[in-house]
Amino acid sequence: MRYDTIVVGGGPAGLMSAAAAAEHGARVLLLDKGKKLGRKLAISGGGRCNVTNRMELKQLIEHIPGNGKFMYSPFSNFNNEDIIAYFEGLGIELKEEDMGRMFPVNDKAVTVVQTLLQELDRLEVETRKQTKVASLLIENGRIEGLVLENGEKLYAPSVIIATGGKSVPQTGSTGDGYPWAEAAGHTITELYPTEVPITSSEPFIQQKVLQGASFQDVALTVMQPKGKKIKTHRGGFIFTHFGVSGPISLRCSQYVVKALKKYKTDTIPLSLALYPDSSPEAIFQQFITLKKTNGTKNSKNALKSWLPEKTLLFFLERAGIAADEPLDTITNDALRKLADLLTDFRIEADGTLSIEDAFVTGGGISIKEIDPKRMESKMTEGLFFCGEILDVHGYTGGFNITCAFSTGYSAGTAAAAMKNTAPL
Repeated sequence: MRYDTIVVGGGPAGLMSAAAAAEHGARVLLLDKGKKLGRKLAISGGGRCNVTNRMELKQLIEHIPGNGKFMYSPFSNFNNEDIIAYFEGLGIELKEEDMGRMFPVNDKAVTVVQTLLQELDRLEVETRKQTKVASLLIENGRIEGLVLENGEKLYAPSVIIATGGKSVPQTGSTGDGYPWAEAAGHTITELYPTEVPITSSEPFIQQKVLQGASFQDVALTVMQPKGKKIKTHRGGFIFTHFGVSGPISLRCSQYVVKALKKYKTDTIPLSLALYPDSSPEAIFQQFITLKKTNGTKNSKNALKSWLPEKTLLFFLERAGIAADEPLDTITNDALRKLADLLTDFRIEADGTLSIEDAFVTGGGISIKEIDPKRMESKMTEGLFFCGEILDVHGYTGGFNITCAFSTGYSAGTAAAAMKNTAPL
């Protein structure tokens, strides 16, 4: 069978690339090995589908720490405002939430998936599910099509690979596209988990002393072994039975992975500031005032407004403060120690959960080998890549899906333009 464009992968990038190619006049075939299309899209944003983020371009790029500057070209084709206009044009009403995140008004990711699939039907995109690709057909430096696992050959002057990374494998992202890219001459940079909980072997973690303790506006900093700050993120945080999680832990995770490798060490220090806007001295002075005004109360009761009880008792013990002793009997040195802990509590991180447990895959096809405007391989004419298979990744909050839609649209439009270039 011959098509103008064949898309492999039915995730956000694949669906968008198929729609874009068909919209620009190509006869498109979309292949996916799973039983359903849009599986990753359906669970994104906690099942609400965070379709994009409305930040200004500069901020948007800053929230894509994995080769974000590469995205300037795809964004010039199809940016976050274009994504919003696209979905609203398909009849999906969107709303803006905190930090620029855009969701469907009905909070249902399934609506986004169904609407995209209806658009593919309207554009007469042929889809084949439960269809596995074995290899690409490449002759004299250009794509000719691909071979399915059953031996069937499909021909097209352009093929778009949108098979994702290795994160969230239950959606079908199991790294299928990497060997095909390597066979086409591409470099796969080292894969690693990003946007993933951080692990620690600290005794208090292993003993689950603070498991479940969560905080809304704190700061977490990844440190170099010698104490210099690498990266700080501020927001929600939670202690778990294996380490730390929550939005800021996920955002810091890639820096933990990279630091462990760079410094060839078993652990990397994290600094948790439960009071990120206060200095240790300012907190100490407040303790001194409390000592004067509430000194007859025991320490636990005098300081109960500072932290939830379980966490407070833990920090009092760390500072050498007896919870049942009157506050005015506590030494100033102990109170200084407590103030230090509230602004700089150290946790030794020894890694992260696996890449399969991560929300996003770091690493992938080297962007040096991809035309950023067209998403076309510099190695093989007519071969395109888009989405998470590329060495591009962002934080959670609509940034990765924005990259997927943008690179998908760019690949689809460029691939469609090749429909009349196939050799006879």
